[in-house]
Amino acid sequence: MSRILGPASSRHSTRGSTRRSVLTVVAVIVALVWAFPVYWMVNSAFLDKVTLQSSTPTFLSFGGSFDNFATVFGDAGFVRALGISLAVTLVTVAAAIVIAFLGALAISRFRFRGRRSFILALLLIQMLPAEGLFIAQYKMMSSVGLLNNVLGLALLYTAAVVPFTVWMLRGFVAGVPVELEEAAMVDGLSRTKAFLRITFPLLAPGLVASGVYAFLQAWNEFTVALVVMTEEQSRTLPLWLRGFVQASATRETDWGQVMAASTVVAVPVIIFFLVVQGRMSNGLVGGAVKG
Repeated sequence: MSRILGPASSRHSTRGSTRRSVLTVVAVIVALVWAFPVYWMVNSAFLDKVTLQSSTPTFLSFGGSFDNFATVFGDAGFVRALGISLAVTLVTVAAAIVIAFLGALAISRFRFRGRRSFILALLLIQMLPAEGLFIAQYKMMSSVGLLNNVLGLALLYTAAVVPFTVWMLRGFVAGVPVELEEAAMVDGLSRTKAFLRITFPLLAPGLVASGVYAFLQAWNEFTVALVVMTEEQSRTLPLWLRGFVQASATRETDWGQVMAASTVVAVPVIIFFLVVQGRMSNGLVGGAVKG
């Protein structure tokens, strides 16, 4: 019997190994295709205009220079736009995590009238197209004097990311048994201390995932900022990048400088995402499964 099953089992194992190898090669190719635009952007940032306009592509920027980056950092609006983007992003992340955390606790730990409708409303809000809210957002910000204001833009960003972060954190809170807190309270801890010592540490992956999501949304967002931040002195980095490209186009577009500016804006976010992507993936999966 073993002699009969042996070759069949071996062939099955070989086919499985071959399939995994093929899938691995395909995955690597797809990853390289996705990563190539980012590589080309960074590579082009170190090349001068003449080299970029050459009919022969330069895939390795040996002998390149930092002149394009020097031009970007020398732009008067860059530092100001960087400060505005950082301020808006940090405020958005902090506000979104706090609000979403409290909302997730409410809908996961308490039973109240309208709870299911509230959860459904969170999903429906996420389906609204952002473009349909521009006029209302502009008039609202104008009526309260928050146009061209960091707080006003952060408020709109927070409102945009809170529904999804509430939904994400709801899964984490629901996945932590309330019996853990009750056991700690039996041992003498108050409800607040039991929550902070037992439950809160278990929610850390979800908080990290929510913070990363809010960070990426606030840092990269363009259209809402374009509507609300109308003055040149109030531009965020995406708006500054558009202005930088337009200024370059008036004197014949220098794609090396444009790519350097794009790299300055994009690469920090990519690095940040790569650093935390493991925790973020665990957070997203955990929140989805435990909900």
